[in-house]
Amino acid sequence: MKSDKGSSRLTRRDFLKLSAVAGAALTLGGGGASAIMSALGRDQSTAAASESDKHPFYGARQSGIVTPQQKYMYLASFRVIAESKGELSAMLKEWTKFSTLAADGGHRQDSGSNLLPPPDTGESVGLGAANLTLTFGFGESFFAADGKDRFGINHRKPLYLQSIPHMPKDHLEPSFQAGDIAVQVCADDQQIAFHSLRNLIRLASGKAIVNWMEEGFISVPDGGQTPRNLFGFKDGTANLLHHSDKGYNDVVWAGQSEPLWMQGGSYLAYRKIRMLLEVWDRTSLKDQEDTFGRTKESGAAYGAAGEFDAVTAARLPADSHVELAKQSRQSIHRRAYSYTGGIDSRTGQLDAGLLFLSYQRNPQEQFIPMLRLMQSKDRLNEYTQHVASALYACPPGIREGQYIGQSLLEA
Repeated sequence: MKSDKGSSRLTRRDFLKLSAVAGAALTLGGGGASAIMSALGRDQSTAAASESDKHPFYGARQSGIVTPQQKYMYLASFRVIAESKGELSAMLKEWTKFSTLAADGGHRQDSGSNLLPPPDTGESVGLGAANLTLTFGFGESFFAADGKDRFGINHRKPLYLQSIPHMPKDHLEPSFQAGDIAVQVCADDQQIAFHSLRNLIRLASGKAIVNWMEEGFISVPDGGQTPRNLFGFKDGTANLLHHSDKGYNDVVWAGQSEPLWMQGGSYLAYRKIRMLLEVWDRTSLKDQEDTFGRTKESGAAYGAAGEFDAVTAARLPADSHVELAKQSRQSIHRRAYSYTGGIDSRTGQLDAGLLFLSYQRNPQEQFIPMLRLMQSKDRLNEYTQHVASALYACPPGIREGQYIGQSLLEA
């Protein structure tokens, strides 16, 4: 019996032709995808969905700051070894070209010679964009190091870009360095995120080298609920309080007192926090909830019925995480990810925890006082160790034709 679908089947010759066209479209970033699917007789909804999974690299703000959190994150620190501003600019231009293409789900075109290394590592071909974002920030040492104004830009250093002070209960790794440039890469597909960072590293060859790289993950429940950290508690509830244009202006975006190139940008604060999971897992549910000042299942603060209900300080333990955050009277925009680093060879315990990331317009007023208060009184300190700490200035977005950091380097 002849199938009703028989008339839509492709001949071998048609398939080979379409395969060639598809390969070209993928190389160019999928520009011919709709025509290919039309030829195959497929619905265009797939193409529409792929367009909705993109965050343009160009824009007034850098994506990846207030963008809804993706499932996977890489954070990397680079040390610039280029000696001239020209070399540095050339690298940043290449990064910009690649970032623009990657955010659109595309790839660098083949050079046409099989005697040269491929211009793109290729492991994300056919995977799309998966909400990829690439966010760039500059560390304090980018402006000056060892008393030297490295690229003639130290006079343009942002107002609040200073090293995060050492806290009494810090366990910072002695070898850790914040670095000159930080790159945060996020996507809903881990291979796409890694592909982007890998190619930035490759394009930096001879001009910058990687200091360190961290890999994070997060799972957001259906309905956009607040994700949970590895302690099982919801993380980021307070972000809803400033979820508006005015809220972001008040909390996240740098103001007009900053150098022109930094206005509309933000400061990224980073803390790597190891969670002592074996200790936590032997702690009673009551002690766990007292530590946070919230019920574990619902995320509601003590004395409240729902996660987003107003917090009543009188109902909270004095040294609870929520109470101290409220005492600080400051807001930050959290964008944390969990990490797992295997087993600590010295102790045999899990090396896992939180890659704490927050964005704010003034870290000296918002983040550092909050950190100082919590590091001195927070009951959560019994179950955590802060092992890395850094601060970066993230400029605003750029328009087409500009490159990352251009307004800083060429002002």
